[in-house]
Amino acid sequence: MSELVNTVICFATDAHQRIDHRRKYSNQPYAVHLEQVAKIVASVTDDEEMIAAAWLHDVVEDTPATLDDIERNFGSTIACLVRDLTDVSKPSDGNRAVRKTIDREHLAQASNRAQTVKLADLIDNCTDITKHDTAFARVFLDEMDTLLEVLTKGDEGLMRRARKTMEKCNTRILKLQNDTSNIELGHADDLAFESHLKRQYNDIFTAKDLAEPLLSFDAETSMARVQKLHGEHRHPVATIRIDGEVNGYFTLNNLSGKRTCGSVSRPFSPDQVLSGDAGFAEVVHVLTRHDYCFVSLLGQIQGVIGREDTNKPYMRMWLFGIITLTEMRITDLIKKHFGLNDWQNLIPTARLEAAKTMQLEKARINQQSELIDCLQLADKGLLLINDVELLSRLGFNSKNAAKKVVKQFQSLRNNLAHAQDISTYDWAQIARISMRMLE
Repeated sequence: MSELVNTVICFATDAHQRIDHRRKYSNQPYAVHLEQVAKIVASVTDDEEMIAAAWLHDVVEDTPATLDDIERNFGSTIACLVRDLTDVSKPSDGNRAVRKTIDREHLAQASNRAQTVKLADLIDNCTDITKHDTAFARVFLDEMDTLLEVLTKGDEGLMRRARKTMEKCNTRILKLQNDTSNIELGHADDLAFESHLKRQYNDIFTAKDLAEPLLSFDAETSMARVQKLHGEHRHPVATIRIDGEVNGYFTLNNLSGKRTCGSVSRPFSPDQVLSGDAGFAEVVHVLTRHDYCFVSLLGQIQGVIGREDTNKPYMRMWLFGIITLTEMRITDLIKKHFGLNDWQNLIPTARLEAAKTMQLEKARINQQSELIDCLQLADKGLLLINDVELLSRLGFNSKNAAKKVVKQFQSLRNNLAHAQDISTYDWAQIARISMRMLE
């Protein structure tokens, strides 16, 4: 195995391990899937860049790493392959069908090398999903069928294997449908806000509340002048003007040996620019893929947001509000499922006594509350985790998966309350919360 591939394996494995990313159904480390995809690619080619892309194909979508990180570490060629394999649709583009159409058109334009990696990814996912999730498998197989129609530049052998795998899985699903006609899967959106409430909450805070002003230079401006004017500017990024129009950007960490800023100009990716009225959830969605989100005001790119800006008060208020409202929904779900007090024998005695003490203290200061309202979030999560019906309704396959989500949720809330750096320690959870706000 080449030095490049070994380095990529370490990078990809570490990126997924740092957020304890696991396969949804088996709870295996996510690297198991990456390794399988890489092996499938390696079965038809010895192209080390394609094998590297196989290991990296989910890094940008699922971990804190961005496309810029990939380019800095492994070069533009591998970054382009990963970009081809990364969805470009935004949740705000429409429902799942609309977003999948956008992503399918993106893949249709991908290189033959990237399409080959995507075929390998589909083969492994198809087997895993149809084995464990009969309801979603029906959706996945339909989407896979339409994807195969545009992956015509991929390896012919893998295309045949993908179609054979899809047909075999379709046969299995049809048989299961005949055997169990009432299969129904619960959905995690039991905890989601009602659509109108989500929209209203998203409208309260917008990208312009986070954006920092951008420096802008004519393409002919000398590097010496750029460095002099940059001074204490918050972000090491500026835009470049040609004939008075902003048409690219550059970062101050790649100016060495260059005479003018125009020589290091980079184009804005279409999915990297938002209007000033875009919600915070869309900002987070951009920052999962790129180092910077650019903000357009009055038709001109005038602001920039980096991940560190998610530590600002407005973003912290937004996240804390989501957590508070979600906890209210969890509480309501427990009340409806268990009744007013039937849950009490499921909570450890010490935790129950702590809730009763809090209820008495609230009563002392004339704040009347039900006992369930005084229970800690972790304890409410315990009630959900230990109930098979609730687990299913919330879309969890196992207690471990549910425990992980509750633990991350509580970690984010604690870090918000204690002014910790959430952009570093809680990015994966922030991304999940934001995605749900856009569903």
